[in-house]
Amino acid sequence: MSEGSSHTLPTSKPLEEVERSVRAAFLQQAIWCEQLGSPFTGLLCRTLATRLDRATKSGRRVLEWAGQDPLYDAVPLRLAGGLHALIRKGRLPELSSYYPPQHIPEEPALWQAVNAALHDADPELLPWLDSPPQTNETARSALLMSGLLVLASRMGLPFALYEIGASAGLNLLVDRYSHCLGGLEAGAIDSSLRLSPVWDGPAPPEAVVRIVRRGGADLSPVEVGNAVDRERMMSFIWPDQSERIERMSRAISLAATDPPLIEQADAADWVESEISIKPEVGCVRVLWHSIAFQYFPETTKARIVRHIERIGAEATVDGPFAWLQFEADTVTKACPQLRLQIWPGGVLEVLAMSNNLATRVNWFGPTAV
Repeated sequence: MSEGSSHTLPTSKPLEEVERSVRAAFLQQAIWCEQLGSPFTGLLCRTLATRLDRATKSGRRVLEWAGQDPLYDAVPLRLAGGLHALIRKGRLPELSSYYPPQHIPEEPALWQAVNAALHDADPELLPWLDSPPQTNETARSALLMSGLLVLASRMGLPFALYEIGASAGLNLLVDRYSHCLGGLEAGAIDSSLRLSPVWDGPAPPEAVVRIVRRGGADLSPVEVGNAVDRERMMSFIWPDQSERIERMSRAISLAATDPPLIEQADAADWVESEISIKPEVGCVRVLWHSIAFQYFPETTKARIVRHIERIGAEATVDGPFAWLQFEADTVTKACPQLRLQIWPGGVLEVLAMSNNLATRVNWFGPTAV
């Protein structure tokens, strides 16, 4: 998924106010990085929050951000991703000497290297500010598989999966990964990619997950067969999270043999055109997304919800429809929740809570009868 909005609007705020919001965004991103086990990226964001200046074009563009919101536009991650990309290419040897696996540097030394890099690679960094990160975090597949197990245990039918904000579609390959979910083994047990989040609560129900069709949409889809696209995804992974880097590498290798079809399309346009209101007998159609819905424009979200309601109204027992989403709780601002609705009925269930990377899961389990 594009982890930031690509729908930005020109701002009319005073530059001083914009700069304050940008620096606050870097500080907030630093906190999130530290909470998610990335102290180096946290330090990098803190350093940029306090020291970034307008001496370079990239610095000016960041501090005078013309988008809608620097935090939800993921501006800190755009700049951090650009720096990481250049380091992965061997472009910035001085700055690279401070990056993992080296010990976390002192802040003044890191800033001196970062500042030199900003001046040295200014034209190369500017394109990284044009669009939001694409990370397609495959660890979230463990939660999505858990939701499919709940559905499979109730329905006993195969699945047709539809994903919006799909990025490269790596989570659509959920059945190609090995999962350990609260002690329950699921998926392809002999897979080269094994997902085993820290689990609190009972295991999901044991069931057979059969996927007969899968596809997705994204405004800027990533092609796993394209070396530039692959490297872009890898660059947005925080450099001190070696497990995420290895997980992504394995997922890309698995996807390369038979990648899912991801169309370049607006999410609402695609849902309306691809998911018929008429039920599909003998199959559970599942619309899912993870840490994506919050970034869609309000009009897009409203159209998707209306179409889901129309589908739900026509759903039957032998032609059911499900909406499975791992998204932030926009009301309480609590940790993201795994939420499930099944039609006929449409009862909302909160199956689990987790961190954004789905590495720690608090599983509640199904509640609807």
